[in-house]
Amino acid sequence: MVGPVATLIALLAFGPEAYADAPTTQPLVQIGFSPEGSAARLVLQVIERAEREIRVMAYSFTSPEIARALVAAKRRGVDVQMVVDAGESRSRAGTAALNVLTNAGILVRLNDRYKIQHDKVIMTDGKHLETGSLNYSLAAERSNSENVIVLWNRPDIVAPYLEHWRSRWNSGIPYKSTY
Repeated sequence: MVGPVATLIALLAFGPEAYADAPTTQPLVQIGFSPEGSAARLVLQVIERAEREIRVMAYSFTSPEIARALVAAKRRGVDVQMVVDAGESRSRAGTAALNVLTNAGILVRLNDRYKIQHDKVIMTDGKHLETGSLNYSLAAERSNSENVIVLWNRPDIVAPYLEHWRSRWNSGIPYKSTY
């Protein structure tokens, strides 16, 4: 639980969006930054609030915390699918994270159609969107200057992102766990 002093500091530093709860039906925009921590918290919040489906596009994916959140979503019955830059399968940390996901039953595809698939997007339930500069990695969360924006209850904006995701998914190949 966040104490009143920490809440006041966050509100002064990041504005009311930093700790606002996502509404049930009204659109809302939230922003977060790293390495201050509000970016990673928002990413986790988006995943944790998903009820039916999560679609992820990632360039770098090595964050154990985000991997655990996606696995937890899968275990509670959320349909989770990810398309990631093919280069992730060549790094030890990337392979470890992708193995965790696929071994939990999450469908992952590698996309090598582009020099770099640099998308960093999470869409949930066809109406919520997280995007920004934040790679889903410890370095991005703890060391880099990064940003995320979350659009809650905006299916009109999520729809073209889902089409973009489908095109990358369809041109990808299934990732097979190495263990």
